[in-house]
Amino acid sequence: MNKHKFLLFVVCLCVFATNSHSQNTTTSAPLGFDIIQDGIAHGKIDTITYNSKTVGSTRKALVYTPPGYSKDKKYPVLYLLHGIGGDEKEWFKNGHPEVILDNLYAENKLEPMIVVFPNGRAMKDDRATGNIMAPDKVQAFATFEQDLIKDLIPFIEKSYPVFKDREHRAIAGLSMGGGQSLNFGLGNLDKFAWVGGFSSAPNTKKPEELVPDPVKAKELLKLLWISCGDKDGLIPFSRRTHDYLKANNVPHIYYVDHGYHDFKVWKNSLYMFSQLIFKPVDIASFDKISSTGRPAETNIRSARYPQILPNGQATFRIKAPEAQKVQLDQGKKYDMVKNAEGMWETTTDSLSEGFHYYSLIIDGVAVADPSSESFYGMGRMASGIEVPFRGDAYYEVRNVPHGDIRIKNYYSNVTNSWRNFYMYTPPGYDQNPTEKYPVLYILHGGGEDQRGWATQGKTDLILDNLISEKKAVPMIVVMVDGNIPLNGFGEETLKVFEKELKQCVIPFVEKNYRAKTEAKDRALAGLSMGGIQTLYAGVKNTDLFSYLGVFSSGWIQPMQKDIADSQYVFMKTNADKINGNLKQFWISQGGKEDIAWKNCQTMLLKFDEMKINYTYSEYPGGHSWPVWRNNLYNFAQQIFK
Repeated sequence: MNKHKFLLFVVCLCVFATNSHSQNTTTSAPLGFDIIQDGIAHGKIDTITYNSKTVGSTRKALVYTPPGYSKDKKYPVLYLLHGIGGDEKEWFKNGHPEVILDNLYAENKLEPMIVVFPNGRAMKDDRATGNIMAPDKVQAFATFEQDLIKDLIPFIEKSYPVFKDREHRAIAGLSMGGGQSLNFGLGNLDKFAWVGGFSSAPNTKKPEELVPDPVKAKELLKLLWISCGDKDGLIPFSRRTHDYLKANNVPHIYYVDHGYHDFKVWKNSLYMFSQLIFKPVDIASFDKISSTGRPAETNIRSARYPQILPNGQATFRIKAPEAQKVQLDQGKKYDMVKNAEGMWETTTDSLSEGFHYYSLIIDGVAVADPSSESFYGMGRMASGIEVPFRGDAYYEVRNVPHGDIRIKNYYSNVTNSWRNFYMYTPPGYDQNPTEKYPVLYILHGGGEDQRGWATQGKTDLILDNLISEKKAVPMIVVMVDGNIPLNGFGEETLKVFEKELKQCVIPFVEKNYRAKTEAKDRALAGLSMGGIQTLYAGVKNTDLFSYLGVFSSGWIQPMQKDIADSQYVFMKTNADKINGNLKQFWISQGGKEDIAWKNCQTMLLKFDEMKINYTYSEYPGGHSWPVWRNNLYNFAQQIFK
């Protein structure tokens, strides 16, 4: 090899080596990042025991050594802390960090490091038992600072081949451990250069106490990472730290993940944080990492787009190299821009919370996004994107008993056709063959069908969680197809639907399922168009239904004035019967921005004149699924009690 070729080889080798260990702009974890992979090297988890002079006893910790660990090599150390209800095994039991790290090593994304999992409750009986919020146990988390610095770190540095300088020492943790990490790491910048707080708890010191000298922190910190789930009730503690750091120009990453106070968020934080530490720092990448989007929960399996951005905007992509013009239609149309690979992209304005229908318009043709789940809405199949918010925990998937969604075909003698409904049966329905249940018949809106409440409405999750908390009685929910094969939405259509409900749906349900058959065990509710159907079929049949729910609805004026006036005459004549039969007449709106709000207020004035009893509720959000989900959540707690 001649001299020039040799020099070129050395330069390329150096560039490769630098790139393989440099800090990169990591993204959120992909599908399968936490699944054990065969055919790769694996690290090792051991339990160690050390003498704690701080506590006056021997204490335990777990230690992860990376694949290819050798006592002849020196390693940096990450101290990874648990939450208030855990111990040194919490990460191992619930997060399996060894799997996440092994997989990252296999992709050459990590600097080899030792990870120590201490018990952050520094007291002689450090078990997570009894009242974990007891004052002495809470104080033990603060005491751990001395145990860590004076006892555990010296033990690790004596027992393992590790670097002993601050540049090779990191601390991070979740919840209470996140607060500890920020408190101890920022309070001991002579000991730690890399600090991470995941969903940091209220034990986190005020920002002014954490970083009293922003200039010094800026000088000494290699990386300060703060992350939290967007639905986590503890996010204000992370946000206030971020706001202070930003105001004082202290470089840091503030990553708002999609999720709650749970390991889904914390595992992703570990995945991202671990890739950034013990490498050359690129401060210019911090803002890009902070603004990294996360795939919408409505995406199909493994699709990374659409993405929800931390500021509430959303980015959409589609590959269509032959297309001449592509737009995103979300009510407002956004022109998409094509790159050299034929990928079209656009970012929306900030989106309101909850569920949004959308379509892609490719050379003038509206199509569903192949990266998103499709839903029947707007009178056709369309894509949907779910924008999360902190108030939607009541329909999260929880570790509780779950009911079933069933689809049942039946023949309608009213429409002379085969039709179907979706049905929710509560947990235990199949295990308790003698038990009978009350039934809620619930109706969708215009442009949707019986699938709406099951998919867009998340009925099963709402009821599962309410029943598990004993806030609602176990019930069957029948999601009826309110679309009648007649033109328009006049009285004839309403009459046919009433017949369909009374003559076909209810008899079929009560014959084939264990449904209670008295009026006190039947409820009827609906949104928008379904709310009008509820008014028409429910008010005249209070001998069938003891509960009526009208969501985002009211007689459409002036189009349905004659129908409304006719019903008002009936209601005035039968006010005592209606009030006597109905245990709950529950009417709700999505605030003044709800397109049905004015019609509803006009209707309620008539109810007041006739002295019809009703309960009125508003939940802000307009004419949208977040409102209707909340309506079901509240209405279900009122019925059959």
